[in-house]
Formats: sequence, C-alpha cells, structure tokens
Amino acid sequence: MKPFRQFPQSSKSNIRFVLTDIDDTLTVSGRLPAVVFTAMEVLQNKGIRVIPITGRPAGWCDHIARMWPVDGVVGENGAFYFRYDEDRKKLLRRYFVPENQRHEDRQKLEQLKRNILKNVPGSHVSADQVYREADLAIDFCEDVPPLPQDAIDKIVRIFTQAGAQAKVSSIHVNGWFGNYDKLTMTKIFFEDIFSLPLETSKDQVIFTGDSPNDCPMFAFFPHSVGVANILDFKDRLAHEPAWITDEPGGHGFAEVARILLSG
Repeated sequence: MKPFRQFPQSSKSNIRFVLTDIDDTLTVSGRLPAVVFTAMEVLQNKGIRVIPITGRPAGWCDHIARMWPVDGVVGENGAFYFRYDEDRKKLLRRYFVPENQRHEDRQKLEQLKRNILKNVPGSHVSADQVYREADLAIDFCEDVPPLPQDAIDKIVRIFTQAGAQAKVSSIHVNGWFGNYDKLTMTKIFFEDIFSLPLETSKDQVIFTGDSPNDCPMFAFFPHSVGVANILDFKDRLAHEPAWITDEPGGHGFAEVARILLSG
C-alpha cells in the first residue's frame, strides 16, 4: 500500500467517481465529522460523483440517498441501490432479488439468528436490524463488548455452513442469501444510472474502505484506497488496497478528497 499523498497528478484529472464505505471509513468513533460532509459536497461541486457503498440497512440508505450530498447509495453489502431523482422528486430503488425471495430469505435468516445467538456467547443482533430488508447483521463491537476473533470466525462459519454469504466489517458480521456483494450491485448501478460499463471505466473511480468486506472492491479498482485504520485488519485482507491515507476514518476520506482536488 502506497501513501495516497503520492497519488500521481496524471491520474487525478481522470477521476469522475468517488465510491466509499461508511463505517470507520467516513466515521470516526461512530460519528460523521463535519469534514466528511464538506468533502463530499466539494467533490460534487467539482463534478465528481460520490456514492457510498455500505453494509448499512435500507432504512439508513433511504435517508442517505435523500439527504446527503451523494449521487446514490449501494446498501446491505449489495442487496440494492437507492438513488434520489431530483427532477422527478422520487427515490429510485433497485434490488438484486425480488420481494418474494427476500421474504423467504428473511425466514431462513431468522433461523440463523437463533442459532448464532445460542451458540456464540456475547453475540447480539445489530441495533439497526429493524431497518434491514435483505441481510442479518450480528454486532461484535458496535454496541456490545468486543467479541474475540474466534467468536467472530464462528459466526462466519454458521452463516457459510447454512449456504449464506458472510462478510466481516469493522463492527458487524453481515450474512445473506444471494450471489451478490458490494461490487456486483455497484456494476449494476453504473450500468443503470450512468450507462457506463464499470469493467472499462474503473480507472475513473476511487474507492475508499477500511475492512475485509471491502476486499472485492479493493481487488477490482486500480485506485482503491484504505484509510489508515485498515492496518487493524492487515493480516485478514484477501486483497489490499493500492493506496493508504495518513489519517484514519473520515479524516482519511477528507484527505483523499483534498489530495484529489489539489493542483
């Protein structure tokens, strides 16, 4: 991982999109610092599209798409994208699987929830689960005492042994049924909204993240960036980002925006 302050001037003018994880990438100690909103707004004002790519729930993403200075949001690790159409004053929603399948999947996830809570002492359902439509989030350190790594690994095993996907973020283990992830829905979003194949335009994108569930994005984008706290997961990353910021969390994201827009 090279310091992002060395990002070449020749690449800056080619960047049209900034994609970013939220938790511990935009946040600092669970809160969004003002510099993050300022950075997103400045990027937009310079014509650069900003799109959060997050594991957070549909209820939050509805708010994010409507209220934040962003051009859309991919949520629940790729279960959907939301985009607010300013002209029509309407929130656009696209899901990877239809509602009937999501309903069946939620029933299976309910069984998995009971299994995890019974077999992993100290595990808890995330406080934001009530706002989710497609996945199950098990909290291992956000609102509960931190679980040891072997407990986190056991939660992942319970998901995968049941045929579910499982991804570890900096705060949750997210599990779902369906052959998608953050990258899958990001590609659909680019095709639908920008009529742009991501495979041939990925050099126009910067992605910022901080944890193992961002690895598909790190592997795909040549200009992937880890905020400084990604070093907490250095030994658990299947793919490392190409670049790293000096600052952690939201301050690292603001650093990316500042360097990107510098002459």
